[in-house]
Amino acid sequence: MKKLSFAKSNIGSVGVELELQLIDPQSFYLISRSKELIRNIRESIYKEIIKPEITQSMIEINSSIHYSIKELSEELFQLKSFLLKQADQLDIAICGGGTHPYLKWSRQKIFPTPRYKKIAQKFRYLSKRSTVFGQHIHIGCGNAEDALYLTHAMARYIPHFIAITASSPFYQGADTGYASSRSNIFNSFPQSGHIPYLLSWTEFSEYYYKMRKLGIIVSMKDFYWDIRPKPEYGTVEIRVCDTPLTINKAVDLAAYIQALGIYLLKERPLSINRDLYYLYTHNRFQASRYGLEGFFVNPYTLKETTLVEDILTTIKTMEVHIENLNNEPYITRLIDDVTNKRNDAVLLRELFKESGFLLKVVSEQCSIWRKSVSDS
Repeated sequence: MKKLSFAKSNIGSVGVELELQLIDPQSFYLISRSKELIRNIRESIYKEIIKPEITQSMIEINSSIHYSIKELSEELFQLKSFLLKQADQLDIAICGGGTHPYLKWSRQKIFPTPRYKKIAQKFRYLSKRSTVFGQHIHIGCGNAEDALYLTHAMARYIPHFIAITASSPFYQGADTGYASSRSNIFNSFPQSGHIPYLLSWTEFSEYYYKMRKLGIIVSMKDFYWDIRPKPEYGTVEIRVCDTPLTINKAVDLAAYIQALGIYLLKERPLSINRDLYYLYTHNRFQASRYGLEGFFVNPYTLKETTLVEDILTTIKTMEVHIENLNNEPYITRLIDDVTNKRNDAVLLRELFKESGFLLKVVSEQCSIWRKSVSDS
């Protein structure tokens, strides 16, 4: 069986996708107007990197490929400013956050591309329930074997990414009790969770083509794993993060994942074996449920620690790579948030406690997104 081709890219290069909420500025409900927004930008230089998502109350911005986090930050802020101007012309507000606090999934409208129509036909209500908002981060890999190693190795750190970016405590008008309710939504899909235990690109290629032959998938996009290789880009894509409330938080996470990716690829500190996945769902639950208050069991040593301690220890371990990348300003900000156990879920609950109204929470989310400026 033929081997799946892999487009080589520069090790540690990084790209970011951010899924954003389109909001009615009067009711602060989600508003299904992405078709108008896409139409408004079709003559702009950003027409290829601002894209629709599966439902019409979502919009996605995509960065270029970067090695410098400073340049990534600058581009994302430019995209943010451009999109806000276009949305203002249409009387649409925009915000971050992993879920809209009081959305009704049944009211969502599928964006009418052939692929999204097929997904809606196949998965029915799950497709509309996918109106949740995530940050996806791509890390460049030099070859296919490196990409497969990194896909497995990054699994150990999935709880870090969930806890740091958690911004979806509310769903369907209720406090879910979770820091990240969004991180549970895609578990209902087949081919979700983590990649199968495949240790070579030959094995992975064989698996991929078998799934295609059976008609279970059409492309790599049909694997809804938390982390997946993206051979057409030459990257590994981390998909488990909530969209933060600000660009700065999105950039800080990208800096963390970039340094982690280079550390894992250059030092190979983890052996890939089945132990890696024995505690995967337990550790993932801790991060989704408790955020930075959660605990973490090391799958190799079976020792329990706090998520905060594990994140800070990881940062200490890869300090040299952080310094080589000039990522210290972003990691310093991230350390401050982690040490104080402050993610966006904590902030959103505080906003609700102050006002007592989820409408006020969404209003504040829009204000935070609009007013946030670069700190770097």
